[in-house]
Amino acid sequence: MSEFLQETWAQLVRWLIHLQRERFSLTFALVSPIVFLVFFGGAFSQMAQASLRGESYRTFILPGIVALTVFGGSLSGGIELLFDKENGTLTRILAAPISRASILVSRFLYVNLVSSIQVCIIVALALLLGARIATGIPGLLVLIAMGLLLGFALTVISLMLAFVLTNHGEFFAILSFLTLPLAFLSSAFVPLDKMPAWMAVCARLNPMTYAVNGMRTLVLSGWDWGYLAKMALALMVFDTLCLLLGVSTLRRRIG
Repeated sequence: MSEFLQETWAQLVRWLIHLQRERFSLTFALVSPIVFLVFFGGAFSQMAQASLRGESYRTFILPGIVALTVFGGSLSGGIELLFDKENGTLTRILAAPISRASILVSRFLYVNLVSSIQVCIIVALALLLGARIATGIPGLLVLIAMGLLLGFALTVISLMLAFVLTNHGEFFAILSFLTLPLAFLSSAFVPLDKMPAWMAVCARLNPMTYAVNGMRTLVLSGWDWGYLAKMALALMVFDTLCLLLGVSTLRRRIG
């Protein structure tokens, strides 16, 4: 176990060093959610005010922007492994006398660490712009945990795609295809009861909806433990299904 932890830590440090060299990428990854928060939230604030019972639209969409940030970061988390596979680095790592699971676990930890940092930055900016979290600092911690429940499954899917796909072009095509439909077919920007019936059905099948609704309860309503437990349970079921599929696929791909 100690060897596994050392191997995982060494590779996690490798990814963190890589992040230092690619700080522009991290900064750019924050641009889209910040644009949504500042401009989208401001532009539709007056229009949405009547249906939000006094809450600001910027506060309302904050959980959706957090979920979208986690979604983008987690689903793209496997791309660096795919680049390593394309340039031969991954082949050399797999040939080394280390646990192959440590390769995946280190990347998993890195992706979710970066997502947590991004979420904290987004929430801090939202608070500066006037958003309020009904549950305070403890609620912020639970909000991050809810985001990580969503990110868990998406990171597993991303790592699985890194070993299944043959080149990064296919990866980016899938990422582009999924991002906007899943974002807008969720409750991220519009409440479920304000959607057309067919969209509401699609949104209820979308795991992002459960993460957003759980976060929104923390931001707008307070500690509704029963509802939060339902949202967390739905996400954990999704996580379990993705984990089982991911383990089965990765065992076949890397042994």
